[in-house]
Amino acid sequence: MTSFAPDSIVLNRKLPLWYQVSQSLRASILGRSPRDPLRLPTEERLAGHYGVSVLTMRQALKELEDEGLITRHRRRGTFIEPSARRGAPVRLLGSVDAIVAQQSGMTTELLDHGKVPVPPELSECFPDLTEVATYHRLRGDEKTGEPTNHARNHVRPELAERIDHDDLVRWPMTKVLRDVVGADIGRITDTVEARLADPETARLLRVPLLSPILHYTGVTYDADGRVLDVAVIHYRGDRFSFSVTLDAT
Repeated sequence: MTSFAPDSIVLNRKLPLWYQVSQSLRASILGRSPRDPLRLPTEERLAGHYGVSVLTMRQALKELEDEGLITRHRRRGTFIEPSARRGAPVRLLGSVDAIVAQQSGMTTELLDHGKVPVPPELSECFPDLTEVATYHRLRGDEKTGEPTNHARNHVRPELAERIDHDDLVRWPMTKVLRDVVGADIGRITDTVEARLADPETARLLRVPLLSPILHYTGVTYDADGRVLDVAVIHYRGDRFSFSVTLDAT
């Protein structure tokens, strides 16, 4: 039986290896094609793929098993759970792959796209530009079709020229910029705040007007500190929670 092939990552030695591996594998699982196999490679093969010990790999797999994304069967192997619930609580621990995993695993509809003048509130992010490319997407639960969040990305035009719209339906913008466009992502800053649903958000997410939502702003920088993308995402407050773990070392 052919095994599912996860993406590769460059590990950050300042963060727990099991966490980085679990988030990378999670993103690969949630972003897989329906035609991809459900069986995962063996622990040993996965450990070799990521360059970690088998013990670290087991810890990463246990994280995914606890989340319900995989099931493990003695003597048969480890399998992706096709009916796993998507849109689980977001857990951030400082890696780009955590951001990718956060955004993966939902049905995505590209509502509109095009070039617009730089919004006044983003002028400090794009001081050298007069226009940015925008992409507006609606994401929903893969199983129920229920809308969960809608996102607007504001991207540098020279990067947008290399973005395939089909990739944006399958993958989060962060993954497209890093792995498809080849952008050198240096860091991402996240801001999350509670807000009340405006008329557009209430309509798209099918929630009452002025109901609580989570307003997320993610700014992606390259290695030189230049802003590549500003994402503004509105999450249904009844479907998402954010937790941040700080490493004291």
